[in-house]
Amino acid sequence: MSKPTEPPGGPQRLNSRPVSLMSVAPAVFLPALIFEIGIGAVTPMIALSGRELGASVGMAGLVLALLGVGQILGDVPAGALAARVGDRRAMLIAAGIAVMTLLGCALARTLWQLALAVAATGATNAVFTLARQSYLTEVIPTGLRARALSTLGGMSRVGAFVGPFIGAAVVHGRSVRDVYWLALACTVVAGLVVLFVRDVSTPAPEGTRRSAPVSVRSVVVRHRRIFMTLGLAVLLVGSVRATRQAVLPLWAEHLGQDPAVTSIVFGIAGLVDTLTFYPSGKIMDRAGRLWIAVPSMLVLGLAQAVLPLTDGLVSLTAVAMLMGFGNGIGSGILMTLGADVAPPATRSQFLGVWRLCADSGSAGGPLVVSAAAGLGSLAAGIAVMGGVGVVAAAALLRWVPRYSPFATTGTRSRAPTPADSPEAPKQAAEEPPSAA
Repeated sequence: MSKPTEPPGGPQRLNSRPVSLMSVAPAVFLPALIFEIGIGAVTPMIALSGRELGASVGMAGLVLALLGVGQILGDVPAGALAARVGDRRAMLIAAGIAVMTLLGCALARTLWQLALAVAATGATNAVFTLARQSYLTEVIPTGLRARALSTLGGMSRVGAFVGPFIGAAVVHGRSVRDVYWLALACTVVAGLVVLFVRDVSTPAPEGTRRSAPVSVRSVVVRHRRIFMTLGLAVLLVGSVRATRQAVLPLWAEHLGQDPAVTSIVFGIAGLVDTLTFYPSGKIMDRAGRLWIAVPSMLVLGLAQAVLPLTDGLVSLTAVAMLMGFGNGIGSGILMTLGADVAPPATRSQFLGVWRLCADSGSAGGPLVVSAAAGLGSLAAGIAVMGGVGVVAAAALLRWVPRYSPFATTGTRSRAPTPADSPEAPKQAAEEPPSAA
């Protein structure tokens, strides 16, 4: 079995050992997991912190939304920062800033102070995630790419699942503000792991990867066809994924379910979501991206479409689990597709814009449901987003084979360089040795 071809100026193997999932776990997955546990712990408490500072229910929800807004605002600068200083340094800078922003959340005395600190925390999350994505894209063999990035995406899911439970234990009988100290501690630990745990493979020196800094604007102009086609599909995927988090509790309330019961249903769906990320990555590596990308959107979209037909706890839970499954199998698909089409010479800048597409969709999807609910038809809003899921599946089916050489086993015989990325090197399609 032939060894995957390395790109020019590609990763330098330490001790000539192949890079595997286990070898990158301490330096990549561990700090990502620790950081995401902190973010997961504070997310349910942000609105409550706003209420403590005198915010209305609507204003408290807006403060929570600023976490996502901050991430959107940080996507493109995150790519530029990683390209300029390197992935590890970008993560250390993000961890340092996150310590200050979380400290600001804990010590905020006015609603505006809290809002600014929350938005800045979201921006640091963008840097932290993009830096590890960029690093994995460069050093991991292409035959392990989907598994690696699905696992990285799975760390966010595990953090979002575990973090709230740890946060609940911390604030039990104490101030809600104490959860920010927990997140701050997680950030410090994650930063120390990045600082002291050595990467298993070192990217090539800056001079071998690019001759001069490249602006984000020039990257967008050069690859505008990708962003206007596959990028639009990514935006739709992000909107459908984010909507599930809003429609499930809203419909449960519509059915008259107790908040505690709704939390349990949401937790069950989250567990299903969390358990499926690695198998889906394995399928993407062996059979191709479309075998997961399209079913993920079809299952998630159709599950949302039938959600308004549920009329009790059993049917609600069944649909919630189906939504969790559809979202879980798609773990890492957007990062994987981004890695497939990103040009090596401007990878970080490209991935920053790529994440902007996904995060913009994540912000826009729930707004559609909210607008429909405001007009008096929550069911209609949910059904519309279910339809968007089907459209997203069709868009992926149309555009992924055009740009990704790993769309299916059949496309691997083609040159892997997208038409918009003439500088991208050819990569071998063969399966590398097992990560185990």
